[in-house]
Amino acid sequence: MTFSILARDPETGQIGGAAATGSLCVGGWVLRGDLRAGMSASQGASPSTLWGEDVLAQMAAGQSAAAAVDAVTGRDAGRAQRQLSALSLDGQAAAFTGTGNVPAMGSRRFDGGIVAGNMLSGEGVLDAMVSGFGSSQATFARRLLDALFAGHAAGSDSRGLQSAALLVLSPDHAPLTLRIDYSETPLEDLERLYRRATEGEYHDWSLQVPTLNDPERTLD
Repeated sequence: MTFSILARDPETGQIGGAAATGSLCVGGWVLRGDLRAGMSASQGASPSTLWGEDVLAQMAAGQSAAAAVDAVTGRDAGRAQRQLSALSLDGQAAAFTGTGNVPAMGSRRFDGGIVAGNMLSGEGVLDAMVSGFGSSQATFARRLLDALFAGHAAGSDSRGLQSAALLVLSPDHAPLTLRIDYSETPLEDLERLYRRATEGEYHDWSLQVPTLNDPERTLD
């Protein structure tokens, strides 16, 4: 039902994720992040938002991404209908895909990130996402968007798309959390929202709010 990417930018310390699906509200269902833990994407035929939060808690407590995924998925009797990917702060990634999800499904790890999906038109969607992210020369957030566009062009969710989301966390900047909860063209709408959020007065204001590395920052 969904394809997603989680990644880390080694140059800036940013972590982020992006997701798209043929259903509603993918941002609220799938993406979670914490600068003290990492990123997660919980999806599937019967997705568990608890998985996304629990795997972050496991990584914040010192577990590796692989150990955290194993711990969270192994104790859930309904895991066959779920999918989970996780990315630790050092860029290590892991995923679980339950056999009860709808094919095509799977995941791909790459240096500093991971993509995952289910109910895809084919596994080539995952490979295209990895290639789209890796070949982009844009900003980190824009590279995540490029991965979504590449996956969509390669076949996408087999039903088409209705929602898309982007989440980027940085120790030096306010969170960038953008969601298109329903649209006939969610990727294009998300791209337009991204441009509006990263330029002009809103962008200038966002550079003055508290951050992890400057928690007492105020407006100039």
